[in-house]
Amino acid sequence: MPKLPRIAAGNWKMHGLSADLAEARALAAAFPEPAVEVLLCPPATLIARMAVTLGGSGLRVGGQDCHASDAGAHTGDISAAMLADAGAAYVILGHSERRADHGETSAEVAAKVAAAWQAGLVAIVCLGETEDERAAGRTLDVVAAQLAQSLPEGATPANTVVAYEPVWAIGSGRTPTEDEIAEVHGFLREQSPDPEIRLLYGGSVKPDNADTVFAVPGVDGALVGGASLKASDFGAIVAALARA
Repeated sequence: MPKLPRIAAGNWKMHGLSADLAEARALAAAFPEPAVEVLLCPPATLIARMAVTLGGSGLRVGGQDCHASDAGAHTGDISAAMLADAGAAYVILGHSERRADHGETSAEVAAKVAAAWQAGLVAIVCLGETEDERAAGRTLDVVAAQLAQSLPEGATPANTVVAYEPVWAIGSGRTPTEDEIAEVHGFLREQSPDPEIRLLYGGSVKPDNADTVFAVPGVDGALVGGASLKASDFGAIVAALARA
């Protein structure tokens, strides 16, 4: 199996209205044939429109969460099949904000991953330690447990991407050192059910640190938050990944 391309994935979180699709159009125009896989994950209200906006550009669209069931009495939720029907190819699962704000367990994440696969979506499974867990020297124990418990049997490079996002780095402007990122990514590579599963780094990735992050051994791309909302910033990150 040929090596899969590196990934630059933008997580818009709860940001973005129809007018913000102009940023997606600008990014698609800047990278008509990107050397890496570029993915934007907007709020669910924009997925279908973004899929149309990016159609033919090579850029992909993803969701930010899905329910473990195909359908049912789950007010306010969205299924993996609905995401796929709207034009998504990926879905972010187990993000620390979901784990913290909604009390998601790794077992629940695993059920969602299985649902994503069933719908033909690639699951981007997030994991990472809190600042207290890192201070206590528990980083590797935490990410190992999250990895083992969040992935059901059947994870392959084609259906799964893993994103290491230290919780304390998300939106804080702080990033781990290169050695710290390399340590966790190397460990996750050893623990992964398939060593070819792509490993992304996430947590305050910006244009001014992207080259440094992508030079770290074992980093196959990035899951980017705030910097993905502007085409100029995310485009610079995509360019850095293409250079790496």
